[in-house]
Amino acid sequence: MKILIVGSRGMLGTELLEAFALRHDTAGLDLPDIDITDGASCAQLVRAAGPDVVVNAAAFTRVDDCESRPEDAFRVNGQGAGHLARAAAQAGAALVHFSTDYVFDGEKADPYVEEDVPNPRSVYGRSKLLGETLVRERCPEHLLLRISWLFGPHGKNFIRTILDAARKGKPLRVVDDQTGSPTSARDAAARTVEMVEAGCRGVYHVTNSGSCSWYELARRSVAWAGLTGVSLTPVPASEFPRPAPRPSHSILANARLRREGFPPLRPWQEAAREYVENHLKK
Repeated sequence: MKILIVGSRGMLGTELLEAFALRHDTAGLDLPDIDITDGASCAQLVRAAGPDVVVNAAAFTRVDDCESRPEDAFRVNGQGAGHLARAAAQAGAALVHFSTDYVFDGEKADPYVEEDVPNPRSVYGRSKLLGETLVRERCPEHLLLRISWLFGPHGKNFIRTILDAARKGKPLRVVDDQTGSPTSARDAAARTVEMVEAGCRGVYHVTNSGSCSWYELARRSVAWAGLTGVSLTPVPASEFPRPAPRPSHSILANARLRREGFPPLRPWQEAAREYVENHLKK
């Protein structure tokens, strides 16, 4: 297969480019060579590349910034996804698109399955939900993957931010009443390759196994990095106001993957520890 990765220099895009290139003819595009908010340019570039599959890893992911820049969020995460979906369909290609746990409101006690009805609370979540809608409408051959709490060596993420602050000796107050499924970008990319090769279509949740709070993720990351004497205090989200509301419980159940016989991704603890020890431990 011929694969085109859009957003190929981001945290997830870099891993996707490496994973697909091991087994397929793979090319990558990112800013400034492609701008997914320009529909005509997208169509031209995708047509020229002639891929069998377009993988969209481009997104405006700074959740709090989305609240103050809603037009940018909807232009990139919503309309941009729609432009790529139309371009892929016109080129006779399938589209793989990544969405987020933030399309849910976090009010469900149990983990979210693919059939649950989204109800985003933030601009980021609403913009990503628009992207999902446009992908479905414009590219019948689509694979829509919801991921969450992504981490990896090729970009900013919560684990890196916490360890940077811990090394500066700052007292850390971390939210302990929001739970989710930390997910390795490398693991998500490897599973994406498997799903594309298997011809999967529709909506799936793809996360590492298990769940935790932000506080537990921070506490374990500090320990794995070998840092001692770090002041780390659990606090409720109400004591840590931020521009964008976060879902309290946004754990994603990988229900379709399980039903279709895919093995679960490894526990988040194993993936996160490997990331810390290989890339962040000094």
